[in-house]
Amino acid sequence: MRADERSQEPWAVMNGIDVLVAEEFARLRNRRVGIIANHSSVDLYGRRSIDLLYACEDLTLTKIFSPEHGLQGTADTRIGDSRDDTTGLAVFSLYGETLKPTEAQLGDLDALVYDLQDIGCRFYTYITTMGWAMEACAQHRVPFVVLDRPNPIAGLDVEGPCSDEEHESLVAYHELPLRHGMTAGELARLFNEERALGTRLEVVEMRGWQRTLWFHDTGQQWINPSPNIRDETAALLFPGVGLIEGTNVSVGRGTAEPFHVMGAPWIQGTALSSALNELEL
Repeated sequence: MRADERSQEPWAVMNGIDVLVAEEFARLRNRRVGIIANHSSVDLYGRRSIDLLYACEDLTLTKIFSPEHGLQGTADTRIGDSRDDTTGLAVFSLYGETLKPTEAQLGDLDALVYDLQDIGCRFYTYITTMGWAMEACAQHRVPFVVLDRPNPIAGLDVEGPCSDEEHESLVAYHELPLRHGMTAGELARLFNEERALGTRLEVVEMRGWQRTLWFHDTGQQWINPSPNIRDETAALLFPGVGLIEGTNVSVGRGTAEPFHVMGAPWIQGTALSSALNELEL
């Protein structure tokens, strides 16, 4: 099924991009904008946010920025700059030699738009990319607009230890628990307030989303936000199972179900399973 043939439930949660379209792009009218986007940045009909902004006569989309995994969401290595085949616009990688937009890249923009599907885990790099982009926009006085999307593992449960301030990195931008229970728009507001970034921030909120909703409750089509997060269950397991990736234990990368399984040739599966079940996690 092609993206433009996707259907959605009539009651589906509207993402920020859908709200922006419904408002006829009024918030961005007469602005030159850039967008941080990838393959997950689509409206409820599967149309790319990039294409929707590019086609709008009331604004000018001038450039694209891509996060980890690139514009197509398939890369598993550092990536360089490229060009979008559909629009011909330059695509600047934020997961290569540069990790945040530069002064030159922001210099001709009236706003930078962020539209990426997060998965609700602190060490998922998209939210760090957002934070660093907010810092750059604050420094160069460029407004930052977040098109919000659901937290696929719901917004009520907050679990796991917090990161330490002295260990901030691409996988630990802010002192957050492993499962933070927030949307990208909510995190942007949190970052701006608690880190005193001074970003001119605007969040285009969703319509119809509630904290109790899991992704399967939203009526939206699932799109793998990255190569190994292939369903809602993987997103739920990632905050826990992902912690052991730095060890000599496999978490299923290279299998049909990444993060659904873990193991190693030397593990006694039955004993490990029993021990974990006794913990009543």
